[in-house]
Amino acid sequence: MDIGGCAGSEPFALRVLGDSMEPEFEHGCVIVIEADGVVKDGAYVLAVVGEEYIFRQLVIDERGRYFLKPLNPAYETVEIPGLEAIKGVVVQKAGKRRRDRKHYV
Repeated sequence: MDIGGCAGSEPFALRVLGDSMEPEFEHGCVIVIEADGVVKDGAYVLAVVGEEYIFRQLVIDERGRYFLKPLNPAYETVEIPGLEAIKGVVVQKAGKRRRDRKHYV
């Protein structure tokens, strides 16, 4: 993966754009992603769908199918063919205030 010249194993930060992951991740908050983080059901992930990177929650159903689910119900859940679409796992969120910082691992 090549996002801004980071090595594949280095964590990197991205700013959330839009409201698809509200209320947990507000527009403008910063998330830290590990490209080789542990991918599991319920993890917040960065994935490629078509030609676009998207940030969603991974859901693995009882049949072993993979979905990328937004937290905001105004957006659609997207099925992906497999875990190869996952490019990183969110491990931390930095909000506007110190108390808004959360770790997800």
